[in-house]
Amino acid sequence: MTQSPLSKPLKLPCGAVLPNRIAKAAMTEGLADDQLHATHRHETLYRRWSEGGAGLLITGNVMIDHRVLERPGNVAIDPAPAEGEPEGMAQLRAWADAGTRNGNHLWMQISHAGRQSPRYVTSHPMGPSEVQLSLMGNYARPRALTEPEILDFIQRFANVARIAKQAGFTGVQVHGAHGYLLSSFLSPVTNQRTDRWGGPLENRARFLLEVVRATRAAVGPEFPVAVKLNSDDFRKGGFSLDESVKVVRWLNEEGIDLLEVSGGTYEQPRLLGYSGNADTASEGPALRESTRKREAYFLDYAQTIREVCECPLMVTGGFRSRAFMEEVIANGETDVIGLGRPLCTDPATPRDLLEGRIEKTVCYEDDIKLAQSGLFSPASPLMPFKVINVLGGQAWYYQQIFRLADDEQADPDLGILKAIGAYVKDELTRARRIKKTHSTSR
Repeated sequence: MTQSPLSKPLKLPCGAVLPNRIAKAAMTEGLADDQLHATHRHETLYRRWSEGGAGLLITGNVMIDHRVLERPGNVAIDPAPAEGEPEGMAQLRAWADAGTRNGNHLWMQISHAGRQSPRYVTSHPMGPSEVQLSLMGNYARPRALTEPEILDFIQRFANVARIAKQAGFTGVQVHGAHGYLLSSFLSPVTNQRTDRWGGPLENRARFLLEVVRATRAAVGPEFPVAVKLNSDDFRKGGFSLDESVKVVRWLNEEGIDLLEVSGGTYEQPRLLGYSGNADTASEGPALRESTRKREAYFLDYAQTIREVCECPLMVTGGFRSRAFMEEVIANGETDVIGLGRPLCTDPATPRDLLEGRIEKTVCYEDDIKLAQSGLFSPASPLMPFKVINVLGGQAWYYQQIFRLADDEQADPDLGILKAIGAYVKDELTRARRIKKTHSTSR
């Protein structure tokens, strides 16, 4: 029997080898304790994903600053004391050990939420400029970072990467996509600075490039350093595919080991298969009709990037059939397939794909959208229809992640309203506890 292209190992520029071509893409877990440390639930979840067969697991957002979180369940790593290890190191080691038990890689995704931190988490978000996220009033106006803060954050990214290596993670991914802090510096819509961190693209990209440079210096040449980058923000006047190509050329000079191509922001959530506000949306470059019929959201954009990218490429979003995954790997259109939501209900999906037991992943997006369409009309007074689609889908999959982390089976029959209710209750309760913990610990 001919070996599946998905089963072939991939040697990275640093010398590390991924055992196969399937990766669990980053998905925010929401499992941290009130001190924002990893927990036993991280161990359980990533043990199950490790045993599921993917060659690479990428964690959800691990934050470099506890003050500004993407959600209240994030793990956050603040600077360590001059001597000794940071708080929560034992928990990080246990997480890394559980997540690599099957011989796979486990990379820590390192991030700062920037302006995309909801009001119930922080009332003082940060960004390149004072450009507020327009999304149901749930995000406060950010304050513009000072240059000393930017320089401090560069070192914080590098510090977290160093700690990840010490804890036993086998690589790191710098999150430069989806509208978070580094991504917001790249966009001329959100970055309106006039200093050396704003204006022309080479200035807007400076923060990301300096972070990658500092991160590489912190972990050395033989440790994988990856970057997640938007192919396009899909926002009028925002970070574009042409600009993404230029940034990739600069990233080539920094010697990264894997580039993950994605797209969109909270306002334009293309990463979840949705478009956002029509008044600000940009469709991006025209797609070929043949591409529109394909599974992967960003594959066509990735082909343009592929022409200049000198490191292996990972594409995430929309892959569902084994035949198509094998086709794009065999054709060299991408080197790694990123899967997300299918692993929330069946952590063994990668192994089943690799061993030919399934032809298509199990995913419930269509069922969720159908259920929501029966509950909310586009004219619903409760909240915009597209926002319900995004919130409902996220809430549903968050609950499945919680079940896996509790060593239970996923519940495909979970109702949408019940999922949303549980999600909102959990987020607000956690946020109150975390704020209380950190206010009393100062």
